[in-house]
Amino acid sequence: MSTTRGPISQFIEKNYLHFNAAALMDAAKGYETHLTEGGKMMVTIAGAMSTAELGISLAEMIREGKIDIISCTGANLEEDIMNLVAHSHYKRVPNYRDLSPQDEWDLLENHYNRVTDTCIPEEEAFRRLQKHIYKIWKDADTNGERYFPHEFMYKILLSGELEQYYEIDPKNSWMLAAAEKNLPIVVPGWEDSTMGNIFASYVIKGEVKATTMKSGIEYMAWLADWYPKNSGGKGVGFFQIGGGIAGDFPICVVPMLYQDMEMTDIPFWSYFCQVSDSTTSYGSYSGAVPNEKITWGKLDINTPKFIVESDATIVVPLIFAWILKQ
Repeated sequence: MSTTRGPISQFIEKNYLHFNAAALMDAAKGYETHLTEGGKMMVTIAGAMSTAELGISLAEMIREGKIDIISCTGANLEEDIMNLVAHSHYKRVPNYRDLSPQDEWDLLENHYNRVTDTCIPEEEAFRRLQKHIYKIWKDADTNGERYFPHEFMYKILLSGELEQYYEIDPKNSWMLAAAEKNLPIVVPGWEDSTMGNIFASYVIKGEVKATTMKSGIEYMAWLADWYPKNSGGKGVGFFQIGGGIAGDFPICVVPMLYQDMEMTDIPFWSYFCQVSDSTTSYGSYSGAVPNEKITWGKLDINTPKFIVESDATIVVPLIFAWILKQ
């Protein structure tokens, strides 16, 4: 066991020896090896990982250069910022399994939106962000400028406008860390998020043009340009947190370049790990084992492949702790 590592790493290396625990260790060591050998890494984020405060470890990963690009849902994009500006107003409901329909209705009436055991406050989170982001959307619209969803979020964070509301240590916001590094992000299906819904409402009301927000197709075209430029040498790895569009969208860039753009020398993803509690059944994409991705032209026969079938809120901070030698 390496003595240069901190207590978390030493603990998991000593105790995580079998089953999903061993898979966690193997995946962490594989991630580390990939970076050591000069590879780059995409991390994809589904579920409510920002509300689960993954930013505590993810932000440090970004600052330390352990992540080169992120794909995430619109919810994760905005919920990290909401946690940054409204943390003290969140409401925890440990007994969420016991809530009746009336209890849920009462939360709605009190402007709380529940994500499992955590309720996001509508006024302090959603509306606070809306008030400031609308001006940036409107200015771009008026000036005939177009940006990606994450670029608008970077603008609001880097402007300093939200600093007056900060309620957590800014070092624990992964979006702030990403903005400061101008980290590449793709946000497929951004319209399936609260800010996406709000933007759509302004489009319907005629206040902004839909084209002011760059689209998912443009994200794919951008990724198709980024991937060949970054896949030389050891190549780009793929670390998937959860399933869904955050993972399905970007992984497809490789077969698209190979099959549809006829770039037959395009490298496969050179590391793959999925952390998810979804299992393979009834045609589930999110639970598909890595070998299935070989048939879709995403992974090579020899790509190191790992799957940890467990709760990402528990597993991912431990993997990140290993990579950060904590």
